[in-house]
Amino acid sequence: MDNINVLIIEDTPEQSEALNKVLLANHYNVVGIATNYTDALSLFYQKKVDVIIIDVFLNGNPDGITFAETINIVPNASKPFVFLTNSQDRKIFERAKLTKPFSFLMKPFNELEILYALEMAVEKFYEQTNVFLSEDQNTVVSHDSLFIKKKNALKKVALNDILYIEVEERYCNIITEKEKFVILISLTKISTLLDPNQFIRTHRNKIVNSNKIEEIILADNLIILKGNYKINLSDTYKDFIKKMNILS
Repeated sequence: MDNINVLIIEDTPEQSEALNKVLLANHYNVVGIATNYTDALSLFYQKKVDVIIIDVFLNGNPDGITFAETINIVPNASKPFVFLTNSQDRKIFERAKLTKPFSFLMKPFNELEILYALEMAVEKFYEQTNVFLSEDQNTVVSHDSLFIKKKNALKKVALNDILYIEVEERYCNIITEKEKFVILISLTKISTLLDPNQFIRTHRNKIVNSNKIEEIILADNLIILKGNYKINLSDTYKDFIKKMNILS
């Protein structure tokens, strides 16, 4: 499980230091701090970023908004972001709103505001609203990761690292080669959010990552995954084999 990567775009040292301290204390990973538009774009494209905190004004200009506009127009480049500002200019707010930020916080911020805003940004960006407020789910599923709520922070598990998923009552066990994670989500719900071409139902309570399949033994109704993990294959779910280029 990895920490969430946050990019801070803030030109005031006291503010950036305060943000950095809050994020590190809550197990987020700060990939960089930019103080101007050019450095912000450079860091954004150089680093692996999950979410961004953006000061609307950089060196007296609304370059934070310009940054948001820029990443929004590049196909598949946009990431969830949160605006920070001490401006009360209505025109600036209207321009910022057009970039579709996931929160708009007034300075001075407090710790919980920032943490809640990051959660909301991830939820809304991946169109799974109110997940972290729910009593029966604690995980947002993106195209390449699971974002799991752990106390006041989010953690990340790459989908490509998952071997298989197994349901256990209201929970799902996420099995990777190195670790096991328990998340609060039903198998039915997570099935609707995962790519069905990659994550395949093999049993009523199991989903396997097809990229991790090394062998299918039809005579024994058995699937061998990377790391020699053995998964039962139910007759009900054998149809997926026809779509795969695997010798069985």
